[in-house]
Amino acid sequence: MDWGRFAQQLASMARDLLAQDSVDATLQRITASATELVEGCDAAGILVLQGSQVKTLAPTEPLVVDSDRLQERLREGPCFDVAHTSGGERVLRIADLTGEHSRWPAYAPRAHELGVGSTMGFLLFTEDEDLGALNLYSRRPGAFTEASERAGWLLASHAAVAFASARTHAQMERAVATRHSIGEAMGILMGRHRVTEEQAFDVLRRYSQQNNVKLREVARKVCEQGGLP
Repeated sequence: MDWGRFAQQLASMARDLLAQDSVDATLQRITASATELVEGCDAAGILVLQGSQVKTLAPTEPLVVDSDRLQERLREGPCFDVAHTSGGERVLRIADLTGEHSRWPAYAPRAHELGVGSTMGFLLFTEDEDLGALNLYSRRPGAFTEASERAGWLLASHAAVAFASARTHAQMERAVATRHSIGEAMGILMGRHRVTEEQAFDVLRRYSQQNNVKLREVARKVCEQGGLP
């Protein structure tokens, strides 16, 4: 492993991640970088748990999605375990999936049938939260070495910061857009019904509660239709 070259590539990737214009673009750059920078990596993806459901983000190949669906169905597997962990294992490297595995007796043989020879999982986390797991796959048994694991861990550390930053930025943009939409909807109601700002907001709030529709959706409808449906 040429660590000097790897450091240069990682620094370039970190700058590139911050230049992406969306969360999806950031995640796609992360998984693409994994296949470029980590020796032995044929495919990569990010697994996120939403309650009991598994969501696959930015997969580089269908193999990633197939493995995630398998782990969701079986409720076991290295990537599932990493994403499910809180304060426990943050890295898992499975050198060979061609033999029996006492820890994942159902997943291992089925993963091998999918074409997985070895895999690694890295928890994406910041000081505030766990974001999911960056999962790397190889079709060859024994493809991932200690150097591969170290490179994957360094990449995952940068990826977690970029992921969290992109998501926070997207949330702020949505909040600003929602606030603007609600303000515009209130203005429409105030002009149409000659009510105060407080009364206009109360109309939106009550409609939202009575119809079980989020406030931002009510505001969007008012802006599009010029009033409440």
